[in-house]
Amino acid sequence: MSSHPLDLQCCAGCGAYWALRPYACAACGGSALRWERAGGHGVVVARSEVHRAPDGFWRGHVPYVLVLVRLAEGVVLMGHADPAVAIGEEVSGRAANIGGRELLRFEARRPP
Repeated sequence: MSSHPLDLQCCAGCGAYWALRPYACAACGGSALRWERAGGHGVVVARSEVHRAPDGFWRGHVPYVLVLVRLAEGVVLMGHADPAVAIGEEVSGRAANIGGRELLRFEARRPP
């Protein structure tokens, strides 16, 4: 089992991607699933600024921004984001370390 925040399962039969670790592909029913690293590029579909942390660790980081991002692979992932990131904006995701915890962080995509 993979632990990188951008690792998804991909169906060998039809190429569909899954973030929720299925036992079989919901698109074709195939059971040959493999781990693949997503590119991390996508569009923000929802955004929330958190001011009430769920525990003592996160209280030290408020306010922080959580986003839902539809990746180019078609799946939607939740991750942290820069405060300036807006709904509809193109972003790039990467693994980030906050206080010893590896998590997914999205940043606005910069033109090449």
